[in-house]
Amino acid sequence: MTFKNILVPTDGSEYTKSAVKKAMELAKLSGGKVTALYVLDQTILTNMPMDTAVMNVYNTLEKEGKVAVDYVRDLGAEEGVEVELSIKEGTPVKVILEESPNYDIIVMGTLGRTGMSKLLMGSVAERVVRASMCPVMVVRASEASN
Repeated sequence: MTFKNILVPTDGSEYTKSAVKKAMELAKLSGGKVTALYVLDQTILTNMPMDTAVMNVYNTLEKEGKVAVDYVRDLGAEEGVEVELSIKEGTPVKVILEESPNYDIIVMGTLGRTGMSKLLMGSVAERVVRASMCPVMVVRASEASN
């Protein structure tokens, strides 16, 4: 099995950076290309009144997304891996699952939550693993130091 098209969802946090590094390793081994995906999470905006505050939040999320995908692009340049950037609007799980048929593998990070925290917040990675149309490699945040 070769992984020529690798999707790495990112929000720029440390736990997604560990997944980005693993995606780069995989791409180098297989001669593949990495697509960095940032999802502008619209669920954050649904409970806010439509005014300038919403636009400020949206602009902040958009800037965060650009920083997140630029990190992947820059690491790809250092590692000699082709990187494509993608910023989409929606809910992270839905967008990632919609993209999954287009890729050979998804490499994503997780906080490794357990117990009540996981029950209350859910896990994007867990929901993607359950419903993805392609294999999913989940990289725990603790693996970032390796």
